[in-house]
Amino acid sequence: MFKLVIVGRPNVGKSTLFNRLVGKRLALVDDTPGVTRDRREGQGKLADLSFTVVDTAGLEDASGDKMEARMRRQTDRAIADADLCLFMIDGRAGVTPLDAHFAEVLRKGKMPVLLAANKCESNAALAGRFEAYKLGLGDPIAISAEHGQGLDGLYEAIRALMPAAPPGEELEDAFEAGEAPAPDSPLKIAIVGRPNTGKSTLVNQLVGEQRMLTGPEAGLTRDSICVNWQWKGRPIELFDTAGLRKQARVTGKLERLSTQDTKHAINFAEVVIVMIDATQPFEKQDLHIADHVAREGRALVIALNKWDLIEDPKAHLAGLRQKLDLSLPQIMGVPLVTLSALSGKGVDRLLPAVTKIYATWNRRIPTAALNRWLAEATTRHPPPAAAGRRIKLRYMTQVSARPPAFAVFTTRAAILPDSYSRYLINALRKDFDLPGVPVRLMLRARPNPYVADK
Repeated sequence: MFKLVIVGRPNVGKSTLFNRLVGKRLALVDDTPGVTRDRREGQGKLADLSFTVVDTAGLEDASGDKMEARMRRQTDRAIADADLCLFMIDGRAGVTPLDAHFAEVLRKGKMPVLLAANKCESNAALAGRFEAYKLGLGDPIAISAEHGQGLDGLYEAIRALMPAAPPGEELEDAFEAGEAPAPDSPLKIAIVGRPNTGKSTLVNQLVGEQRMLTGPEAGLTRDSICVNWQWKGRPIELFDTAGLRKQARVTGKLERLSTQDTKHAINFAEVVIVMIDATQPFEKQDLHIADHVAREGRALVIALNKWDLIEDPKAHLAGLRQKLDLSLPQIMGVPLVTLSALSGKGVDRLLPAVTKIYATWNRRIPTAALNRWLAEATTRHPPPAAAGRRIKLRYMTQVSARPPAFAVFTTRAAILPDSYSRYLINALRKDFDLPGVPVRLMLRARPNPYVADK
């Protein structure tokens, strides 16, 4: 698909335009310069034009190994992969020396470049718009990304540079006949954890390129970035997220937005990989993140990063497993994968664990098998009596998967102790091989619907 990359110095409105083109608030937007650090891709639409649009970090004149230089290299990679470059300036601020510097760099390249003067919703930007002619990139397109003004001019400019779509007669005929096959739905995986545990490094190791910005600084990732990838022919949407700190330590609007974006990625994902620094394992925040994932009903895999730094791996892993099962009994048996995201050692074991837990998360158990199991479970450990009368569990069925959820029909659901519900859940997990996924049990106070009332 045709790819449009949006570039410009910090705080000119690139992310605001990106959100408007994709029709969603995917990228974080704030008045603080330099909010965007990683490049983000989305499916853009402008009238009848469809294309891939890429948001990038603000262009900085930096070199070496500083963070700004690493961000610049990410933007350079995005430009190299694109079909069209949209260079944005702030119309109200006019042309700055940094704008002029990068306009000269873009002029020397072979890629077609469009020039857009943003924030032109008032006459205050008129002088800056005319000043943009001296950049030598053609007529500046006056737009307001925040207010949606000037998009008709942007449409005409992009349309003139997009190649004509191929006829695709066979596809059109199949669509008209209702036979167009839907592509396989990608597996959605979110990687979460505390700051500086190696989440972005793991993404780069998995996809085999420097896709995400990495470095020794904590909190480099701010947005939840989706990377489309394939593993053994299976499409995967991989979400790199901002680090989650304790709620009391989250200060400032930007960090709150990053935290909300990470939690949204957890809700959207099917499998969540919680990254933990094996040299500082299972702090309270790690357990809180894993518990949040379980309460949201996501499948969970725990990745123990920096495992190459552990001196006694066998004893260390046994201690971690014991602490995890004691602290999070509601997801007992969650997979632990030891790896080094930096060197790649052990990373090949991660995706097999993810696909296995995903299959468990989707598992359905026949109703007949469940009711045979219920009879055996209540015989082994009968429900307690209440007010001199024994509680009868009459019928059981699985009401949904993703995660597995079961309904038990009983005459007096309100008085069945929570301890007995936990017994049933643990027995279900053990007898039907459901380790590491949330199991939900609902008690319904009504008789068996398949037995007629007397």
